[in-house]
Amino acid sequence: MNIQPFQNCQIEAFLQLAEKENWVADRWEFEFLLDAFPGGCWCACDDQGSAGAFVTALLHQQSGWIGNLIVSQEWRGKGIGRMLFLAALRSLQSAGAQTIWLTASAMGKKLYEQTGFVSIDTIMRWSGNGRQRHGTVRPSERPCNLSPAAYDMDRHGWGDRRDNLLAATARHGAVFEDPDGFLVLQPCGIGVQLGPFCARDSHAASKLFDQALNEVPRNRKLILDVPAANRSALRMLDRYHLQISGSCELMVSGQRPDYHPESVYALASMGSMG
Repeated sequence: MNIQPFQNCQIEAFLQLAEKENWVADRWEFEFLLDAFPGGCWCACDDQGSAGAFVTALLHQQSGWIGNLIVSQEWRGKGIGRMLFLAALRSLQSAGAQTIWLTASAMGKKLYEQTGFVSIDTIMRWSGNGRQRHGTVRPSERPCNLSPAAYDMDRHGWGDRRDNLLAATARHGAVFEDPDGFLVLQPCGIGVQLGPFCARDSHAASKLFDQALNEVPRNRKLILDVPAANRSALRMLDRYHLQISGSCELMVSGQRPDYHPESVYALASMGSMG
């Protein structure tokens, strides 16, 4: 088994493996990650060069994110996931990341705790449907960039500037913004993802959420990954009759981040990029 850099030509192998695990993943995310921080993206290949396990990492200004750690079922129990995780972790540490984030399933949490990660929040996945009676989501008809104020608001929520991630998600999706918040709506698989999504208060968040719902067809599933520590977000989504469909632990290592979950209403990309 060889641990080697994750290449663009292997994205399809990842997507096929993700589909078997019922993961929500789109090609653009991996094209972005491999371009933004190729030194942090790794895969495991057999002697014939076939890839069956992957991990990605993304470097921000002072922090980083590890995501998309996946190992094919027949390769599990051999320590491959641990090797990939440590490769991504070392890449971020060598690049100067002072804080490193990830989301952990119950199965993976023990591995991360062994390397110094601690839980800082729980991420709840909420699911529902859009509101538009006819038509389809048309992200290209809305702005595809964010204002400087949106970048500042995201920095307040996460304690670091994440400009490359915000720019990428905005280009891919549809931007909803006002002076008190922003939301990016992204087509994702057969559904729609809402996030990144930040707001100063629940009133601003509700206005943006209403706008986004009105552009999503009623038969289209929508998904948000929301910090449980943002009680206003949980109450808002409950009012809209969305349902919790899963959860994972938000964990960090290194320097404690200046994290303000009360302004974070949804993560950027299903927990794999923050």
